[in-house]
Amino acid sequence: MAVDVGLARPPSEGRPPPGSATEALRVALLNPVYWPEVRRGSERFARELADGLLARGQRPRLIAGHAGALPRTALEDGLLVTRVPRAPEGRLERRMFERHLTHVPFAYAALRAGDDHLAHALHHTSAMAAARWKARTRRPLVLSAMGIPHRETLATRRGRIQIVERALRAADAVVALSETAARAFERWLGVRPRVIAPGVDLRAFTPDPAARADAPTILCAADATEPRKRVALLAEAFALVRRERPAARLVLSRPRGAPPFAADGIEWRDLDDRAELAAACQEAHVAALPSVAEAFGLVLVEALACGTPVVGADRDAIPEVVGGDARIGRLFAGDDPPALARALLEALDLAADPATPARCRGRAEAFSIDRCADAYLALYRELLER
Repeated sequence: MAVDVGLARPPSEGRPPPGSATEALRVALLNPVYWPEVRRGSERFARELADGLLARGQRPRLIAGHAGALPRTALEDGLLVTRVPRAPEGRLERRMFERHLTHVPFAYAALRAGDDHLAHALHHTSAMAAARWKARTRRPLVLSAMGIPHRETLATRRGRIQIVERALRAADAVVALSETAARAFERWLGVRPRVIAPGVDLRAFTPDPAARADAPTILCAADATEPRKRVALLAEAFALVRRERPAARLVLSRPRGAPPFAADGIEWRDLDDRAELAAACQEAHVAALPSVAEAFGLVLVEALACGTPVVGADRDAIPEVVGGDARIGRLFAGDDPPALARALLEALDLAADPATPARCRGRAEAFSIDRCADAYLALYRELLER
């Protein structure tokens, strides 16, 4: 529920100094887009982190772009959200410039209108607004890098590498989601970030044996329209699974447009809402994420929290999530549908073991939102005490 509250927080007077233990920290989280327009990993991470900070008595707010012509601020489920204008980017897009640039000056204005102790950017373009604010206020800037950099991806957009490098230089602390991502930043950009894995809400994602589907059900909540998620590969492997498990079902996240393919046993479902996703994780026998260039893989942790074994690619950060424990999931190599199908069938066998849900839940507890929020709160206070 959104409640309009006018403009952003007004500057405060007579308060304790920034970072004082007697005052809640005012943290501005910045991202180019937000729910309901986009519900990818960074947008979900922003909400989960904000909820964790709110639960600890802190005062986060979120600044994000939107397609409207005017800024607006509203209280959305307890979080103060300022949506700033984002001009059409068609001309920039056609000339292959970096995406998410046009909201930056408006995000800076929204920062200026508040009185935050620090800014926490979740995207390198939003960090440009925060860097300008930092230069004016001399207050800290944290940059959470939500992906894995690579020479090729850094060069695919005009100005991208320059913006990324400027953001890294401006940040007082850079945070990666995994050791894999941190090593990539060190290799390609010469920066070694701290590592704070994103967290799962263990109260929202819980086991429910009664919710488990009768038919063998595989869940994939990834964006099927994004090539690196390799959902089409999963569909090919699923066809092989059905040769041995004819009643098997594959539940996929419905895109905004028409689903890119259809096949027997495949069901497209709206999974954007957290409650809907949690219910799907409880219903599934196995959750799969076959993607490449994955900086973490939060959807797998959410499934584990529901007691559901997982399948993922044996590359990038996915092995960090599974932790090498064959009792909670399987990894597959390459882009071979038969290899993925074998992993799915073995994971379906795991789901039949009564001990599997507790093992999965135990692994997920290492990635709680409480641990994540505590780590960021400690980082914020460290920077403010410098």
